[in-house]
Amino acid sequence: MWVMRALPDELTSGPFSRARARELQVSSRMLQGSRFVRVLPDVWRHRDHVMSEQDWISAARVVLPDDAQLTDLTRIHQLGLDFGPVLPVRFVVARDHHLSYDEVFLHRTLRLPPLDEVGVTPAAAFLGSCSRIRVVDAIKVGDWLLHHDHMTRDQLRDLALAEPWRAGAPESLWILDHLDARSRSLPESETRAVLNFSGLPPAAVNLAVPLLDGVVVTSDLVYEKWRQVVEYEGSHHQTDRDQYGSDIDRYRLMREADVAYVQVTKEKLAHARSLVGEVHRALLRRGYDGPPPQVGDGWSVLFRPIRSLIDPEYRRRLRADPAAVS
Repeated sequence: MWVMRALPDELTSGPFSRARARELQVSSRMLQGSRFVRVLPDVWRHRDHVMSEQDWISAARVVLPDDAQLTDLTRIHQLGLDFGPVLPVRFVVARDHHLSYDEVFLHRTLRLPPLDEVGVTPAAAFLGSCSRIRVVDAIKVGDWLLHHDHMTRDQLRDLALAEPWRAGAPESLWILDHLDARSRSLPESETRAVLNFSGLPPAAVNLAVPLLDGVVVTSDLVYEKWRQVVEYEGSHHQTDRDQYGSDIDRYRLMREADVAYVQVTKEKLAHARSLVGEVHRALLRRGYDGPPPQVGDGWSVLFRPIRSLIDPEYRRRLRADPAAVS
């Protein structure tokens, strides 16, 4: 009776090249059988293996030139940020090398940006991503990079001004004024952006708020003049019983100290216009008499690619004389 030969673990746990399969005594004919699936030219996986982002990066390195470097959100994902699409994995090369696969995108540039041991630096990766992502997403990613000390504002600005021809340079300069390193999570950043772009007065970010008897709490967004705070409540605020109990105590102390609050959930943030209206009404109750929020065309730029907001004349002047527009 014929018995199917057991495969080495390496061939069932990730992608592998045809050459590596041959070294492990798996022939080209066996690769054409039902146990394997081709993922890229000369790169295969076992039929039961589900490809992770790291697997796709490994597979891409087989077909890409040796000098290709991780860039864009793929590079940022290596820092631990779980945001944005996994595919295509993105690399950059400093020459005219054409390659087109659904799962791998190879950017081409005149000169590689600054590199580290993983790929392009986080600042360079963010700059590159700004050439194609939405305003609100750039704020979330940029805040995260700043908060976790993966890049600095000066690094981003200096790179954009030193190489203004680079894709994403004008967009990264545009978004820089909207970033805040004090934001501690992506939803906090999104909440701040939604409120700020509506024209409501800017709130302080993660500010200590004094209550009674020397108690101090730190709130996500604080409208100090009106003693109004906005708090994003992640799912752990409901599922973690200790956190849930702590929240009940914290909000009781806020009420006793006459600090009003709006609690924001994932569901509320998904209906951003309604959230802006809720915060505006809360501020009115606290004595705010400024202009009402605007959630029309000016506000909706949040959800457009940054590149669509850059004036072509600004691009031209930036490339001609970066010092004149910095």
